Amino acid sequence: MGEYRMTSARYIAVIVAVLTLAGCSGMDNKTQRTLSGGAIGSAGGAAIGALAGGSLVTGALIGGAAGAAVGYLTSEDDVRVGN
Repeated sequence: MGEYRMTSARYIAVIVAVLTLAGCSGMDNKTQRTLSGGAIGSAGGAAIGALAGGSLVTGALIGGAAGAAVGYLTSEDDVRVGN
């Protein structure tokens, strides 16, 4: 029974990841940078919160807000990927 739950959880995680990535396909560059910055900031903030012995949620919220702000304020001229 426990193995069945683990397999179901993996399938659900894959489906959520695919749907999340598919939802990003029609966004403009500024929106993509904002969401990417928020996601990266949340992950980094949660990791720092865990390493520092603080709250994961607080770290993720602060990191996500900071990352989203940086992504929003970054212009296309500042981001030169592949050029």
